Amino acid sequence: MSLAVAVLVFLVCHSLPTLPGLRRPLETALGRRGFTLAYSLLSLALLTWVVVAARAAPVVVVWQQEAWMRWLPALAMVPASMLLAAGLATPNPFSIGPGGRRFDPARPGLLRLTRHPVLWGMALWAGAHLFPNGQAALVALFLPLLLLALAGPWLLDAKRRRTLGEAEWGRLAATTGHPGSWRAALAEIGWARLAAGPLLYALLIALHPIVIGYSPLP
Repeated sequence: MSLAVAVLVFLVCHSLPTLPGLRRPLETALGRRGFTLAYSLLSLALLTWVVVAARAAPVVVVWQQEAWMRWLPALAMVPASMLLAAGLATPNPFSIGPGGRRFDPARPGLLRLTRHPVLWGMALWAGAHLFPNGQAALVALFLPLLLLALAGPWLLDAKRRRTLGEAEWGRLAATTGHPGSWRAALAEIGWARLAAGPLLYALLIALHPIVIGYSPLP
């Protein structure tokens, strides 16, 4: 029950900031940076609660772990870390990120490939961790997060299209969301954002035994 409540609160709190009637007063009171910091700290606290609740839940095995499954998180977290690190450092008027300030439609960087790099990074993280963790509590943790991350791009695109209007949406989004334009994207992302991905991956590998209790490597 504690895990179900933790996951529900986590999902609800991640949907509330998309409501203009709630987000705008908070940004006015806290400032844009203050809101981002407060929301990040709240997200971290809620994720910690979810992890603690999952570890405390009774062990009910839904499927057995096979040896090959342990390779999935180790491999998938490489592109996931790249998407998360670069996505969080890229101006983004469409999705999760630092906001649309300094976004240049002529040089969208990572957004050339996808308007939602952070959500796709989260989807890779949740999906890769779902398969090797066949306990009911962990399925209840990773499956809702995976579904949320997969639904997010379509929901946010529809919302941004409404709020921006068709003309502004067309101007800003014209050069984004084209997976085949990876050469142009690489030229615009910048070495700092590219280097942040491997650094995040190494940090997660180092912290995993401390936070979760065992090494994530096969």
